[in-house]
Amino acid sequence: MTVQVGDLVARTSYHCDLPFRVVAIHEETKSAELNGHDLRLYADAPLDDLVLVTKDEREEYEKMTSSKEAESYKLFRQDYKQMKLKRGYTATNGYREGASYFEMPGRVLHIDGDPYYLKKCLTFYEKLRVPVIGKFMRESEMPDLVPKLVSQIRPDILVLTGHDAFMKNKGTANEIKAYRNSGYFIRTVKEVRYHWPSLDQMIIFSGACQSHFEYLIRAGSNFASSPDRVNIHALDPVYLAARISFTSFMESVNVWEVLRNTLTGAGGLGGVESRGMLRTGLPYPSE
Repeated sequence: MTVQVGDLVARTSYHCDLPFRVVAIHEETKSAELNGHDLRLYADAPLDDLVLVTKDEREEYEKMTSSKEAESYKLFRQDYKQMKLKRGYTATNGYREGASYFEMPGRVLHIDGDPYYLKKCLTFYEKLRVPVIGKFMRESEMPDLVPKLVSQIRPDILVLTGHDAFMKNKGTANEIKAYRNSGYFIRTVKEVRYHWPSLDQMIIFSGACQSHFEYLIRAGSNFASSPDRVNIHALDPVYLAARISFTSFMESVNVWEVLRNTLTGAGGLGGVESRGMLRTGLPYPSE
């Protein structure tokens, strides 16, 4: 068996628990770099530890994942309808006024360290009707490039994500050196917050699988991963950003309500009380 870049594989030493995409092969060390297929996890493994995922195994895994995504989307749409009814009631003075109104949801800048995930996330933003600009950027480039991009685009919500991993052989859970990319996310958040210090002016989500949640929050993130150092789903940042985008700026975002509809839940994501970013206006111009 020859493993190639782009193949879908599993690790026998972990009982083939998760599928990974091969992103690089190092012949000199007979090892490969891996990114989670649906989880924002980075890993490396010896080539002889890898087995190719069969077509049937892939279809079964994607069927299970699609079911979870569909349920999360269904719950989000239910919440969205409830929020929209509430906003309509408020905008029309308890339905006593006949004026029509319009809505301006919060704009998202989504920076992703994985082009495959970025494409998937942008598809779901579109499905959820969230205004978004997406950019692929390696995690190591984010501290230098993101602040300038933010100053140009001026988003309401900034998502910083990609891949991460806690590596026990590099240090303890409280040492940044033990994390693959948490340090880059932390530096980026600090750089952005230097120019936009208010937690209400710009909502920031940062992190990926097993990221250092506490340091990301201290750096200035409103929401981050991963409190329990667990893996998060590729689409978790999308659902979180969408909920904030469609919550009125007059209301606080209930952290539990945001997290309960994500695919990972409170073990993988957390945050601090924050304001929504949607604004309602009226009247809506007639044609």
